[in-house]
Amino acid sequence: MTKVKILIEGYVKKVTDGWRATPSTVLVRDSGKIVLADPGSDKKLLLKKLRDENLHPDDIDMVFLTHHHLDHILNLRVFPGSVVLLAGDMMIMDGTNKLVLYGDVIPGTDIDVIKTPGHAMEHQSLLVKTPDGVICVAGDLFWWFDGEAQKTDQKSLLDRKDPFVKDRIALQTSREKILKKADWIIPGHGGMFKVGKIGKNSVNSA
Repeated sequence: MTKVKILIEGYVKKVTDGWRATPSTVLVRDSGKIVLADPGSDKKLLLKKLRDENLHPDDIDMVFLTHHHLDHILNLRVFPGSVVLLAGDMMIMDGTNKLVLYGDVIPGTDIDVIKTPGHAMEHQSLLVKTPDGVICVAGDLFWWFDGEAQKTDQKSLLDRKDPFVKDRIALQTSREKILKKADWIIPGHGGMFKVGKIGKNSVNSA
């Protein structure tokens, strides 16, 4: 059975000299593979959460990156032996430094990879079919500042401004695409929420 577990709920905090952030780090078990999405930047916290699951970094088969921003990728250093699924160039890189093209499914699994440019042009998301519905690991397609009200009716989600957006039109198109496909969304920073109908707000934090 496919299982999705949020190891770390992502956050973004503004501090006097910049930002403090780490993304939602998500563990997906599918087809006998363990995939970790967006390992983040807080090494100590990540290692603790893995221990809580009785996992060692060597147990992770693949590390998936939604995009290349440092707060999402810095902990790649924790997984020197894992296959890394890069955003943008859609390639696999492992400890042999071998690069292999892959398509719209994570190899050896039933996990779909969906291109979702806008926040970053290489951005991609995961769609995972589970008994509870389709869960999207959305990276920064959607995200909130720490302590900010998380409005998740479709109008609020589509109208939400992203101060770091690279292409607003592409972001809007990507958001519309995911809202049609997903039943649940795990944002890059903020709590997991259920996709509702226009005009309804349905927040369900993981």
